[in-house]
Amino acid sequence: MTLLRIDLVSDVACPWCAIGYARLQQALQSLQGAIAVDLHWRAFELNPDPALKPEPILPALCRKYGVSAAQMQQSQQMLMQLAAGLGVNFSGMEQRLTCNTFDAHRLLKWAGATYPVPSAQSDSAQQASAQTQLKLALFDAYFGRAEQVSEPQVLLRCVEAAGLNADAAAQVLASTQFADEVRAEEAAYQQAGISSVPAFVINQRYLISGAQEPAQLAETLRQIAAEMNSPA
Repeated sequence: MTLLRIDLVSDVACPWCAIGYARLQQALQSLQGAIAVDLHWRAFELNPDPALKPEPILPALCRKYGVSAAQMQQSQQMLMQLAAGLGVNFSGMEQRLTCNTFDAHRLLKWAGATYPVPSAQSDSAQQASAQTQLKLALFDAYFGRAEQVSEPQVLLRCVEAAGLNADAAAQVLASTQFADEVRAEEAAYQQAGISSVPAFVINQRYLISGAQEPAQLAETLRQIAAEMNSPA
């Protein structure tokens, strides 16, 4: 079995990031027994303004991309259909508000630093890490229930949903813990040329951009693994 490290650069507020992760899971299922993954979530903010005032998502996206309301609604419906086919809850897509996700990224850093990661080579390889469980809870809150994942009470509910310590998480939110780590991480990937997400960085060497189809993603991972295992 070949072990690949994947640094998944993404934002909680990015629907394609949720879809990209679900497609990665499908790709890995097709590669079961051949490739294992050590997954780390990396920070990226679609709305990095800490003073951002939440507003309905559809007019905000229309203004950002210069498209009509009808076009944007069609695009959102397409994403909802894609997500449904992957078993991902996007039922709150059109009701959500814009939000800043900096505190969510701080909690993701906390989860990654506080809870041990299951060994990708062990029998628990199918068990998601605490960081992944929290990320999925955040996706579900924002896209599934249109909850504002910049609000402390929503963030703490996600922590509880992921089975993590809400009291410890509340202490993180009440402080500046992990703020420097998030900013440094964001700056590093921006300097590396990553300007859109999701971005899958494999073994800190290969870049897969966007939420590729599972079969295509599996083939790319297979090629990377083969290159790793080939004689120098």
